[in-house]
Amino acid sequence: MDAKPLVVVMGVSGSGKSTIGSALAEKLGVAFIDGDDLHPQANVDKMHAGHPLTDDDRWPWLARVGQALDDAGDDGLVIACSALKRSYRDAILSEEPRALFLHLTASQGLIAGRLEHRDDHFMPPALLDSQFETLEPLGDDEPGVAVDVGEDVAHVVSSSVDALRVLQRR
Repeated sequence: MDAKPLVVVMGVSGSGKSTIGSALAEKLGVAFIDGDDLHPQANVDKMHAGHPLTDDDRWPWLARVGQALDDAGDDGLVIACSALKRSYRDAILSEEPRALFLHLTASQGLIAGRLEHRDDHFMPPALLDSQFETLEPLGDDEPGVAVDVGEDVAHVVSSSVDALRVLQRR
């Protein structure tokens, strides 16, 4: 890619946003931020207790995600952020209109299996149903692309780089 992209790696919890995002950032030669690290502590505590966030909880967080992309500017950045609703993606784009979205997709069964084997994260598997209910896939008019995460990390990253190249040419 000629210009360093500003990429939001999105999807439900357990889709691989952090794993794919960090590997993608390395491949692209840009920094990586896990958007979860930008949550206020109150949001983390709420999710850890098994309560889904409300939109009012999310707006300040989404603004911080967009601001991180804007701050990165021409240096490029990959940031992991669920961005499950179009309105959330619009909030990010209002802060950084050049952002591209990489939607990591997989079956709910595959994701549930991943979450069952993960004990180092504040998002409990019980909230997965609410995430899939909330998820609004990328619209054709949004600056993004979906990539299936059913393959190994190297394959997903390679597919993602190819898809982002096509997207940047549009």
